[in-house]
Amino acid sequence: MKRYIVLENGKVFEGEAFGADGSATGELVFSTGVVGFTETLSDPSYYGQIVVQTFPAVGNYGIMYEDMESDRVWPEAYVVREYCKAPSNFRMDTDVDSFLKKYGTVGVCGVDTRALTRIIRESGVMNAVVTDNPRSVDFKKLSEYRIVNAVKAVTESKKEVYRPEGKSVCTVALYDYGAKRNIIRALLKRGCTVVSYPAYTPAEEVLASDPDGIMLSNGPGDPAENKEAIAIIAELLGKKPLFGICLGHQLTALATGGKTVKLKYGHRGGNQPVKDLASGRTVITSQNHGYAVDGASLKKGRVSHINVNDGTCEGVAYPGLNAMTVQFHPEACAGPKDMEGLFEQFIRSMTEDK
Repeated sequence: MKRYIVLENGKVFEGEAFGADGSATGELVFSTGVVGFTETLSDPSYYGQIVVQTFPAVGNYGIMYEDMESDRVWPEAYVVREYCKAPSNFRMDTDVDSFLKKYGTVGVCGVDTRALTRIIRESGVMNAVVTDNPRSVDFKKLSEYRIVNAVKAVTESKKEVYRPEGKSVCTVALYDYGAKRNIIRALLKRGCTVVSYPAYTPAEEVLASDPDGIMLSNGPGDPAENKEAIAIIAELLGKKPLFGICLGHQLTALATGGKTVKLKYGHRGGNQPVKDLASGRTVITSQNHGYAVDGASLKKGRVSHINVNDGTCEGVAYPGLNAMTVQFHPEACAGPKDMEGLFEQFIRSMTEDK
């Protein structure tokens, strides 16, 4: 059956339907990941977005539920050039088509994803509709679409406690703005007990539990929209060692008087080069974000990492507040592990005085 992608600028792409029946509206973005489609589809940071995979063949090793970053699919729709109908992998639970059907997510295949990506790169991210009837699209309504209340939509509703298999070396309070499970896995692997809190848990409640450190997770949407979370972080800073990833990085900058800006088409995929300004070393990172910290606006921190491609801020150090934040994902899975050492650095900051 034919299925169409109708862009806000009027362009229409014809493809084949797969996944669930129905239609979807979202912000059209592209990801350059070669692998990691299970993780992409289950990443809460894609809330409200239609994901286009630039790699032409998707799904050859199938879907593994164990590898999911959350308990559901978050993108509004999924667009690929070709999906594998007969995947092969000893760990495989299901295929991409069945996975999308299970979670009610529409998909489009047989699309010229390179042409779609070129439009986004040249014109910037834009809204789009995935539909079986392109003549039914209301362009006024489409142009007015905005991703709002994103963190509220993805954060967990209650506190959860995760314990490592062996002896616990420290306890981390994790603010869940749409946290990827691999952040929790990375901390557990290093002997940390993780207490995950809903995004808007008051600072005094978390501090009263006396954690050794605080982790601010990734998440979707416009960081500046999260005024309540920003105010909470302002109360947390300087009280405990703090580590922020992705949205947590952006919110920390806002909490200290900095600014964020929306990028033309964002950074999404597992091949983003980042330079550590202290060492001069360049590493490859996994990223998923449409906003960036304005490094020139920082008042209490200094830029520690930059994106080699466009020079945007990729990390901030706050020496006076015992805090560090990064825009990329050091816990990336699937993805490069070049910056996993940041977890050890965070743990040292929590344990050196114990």
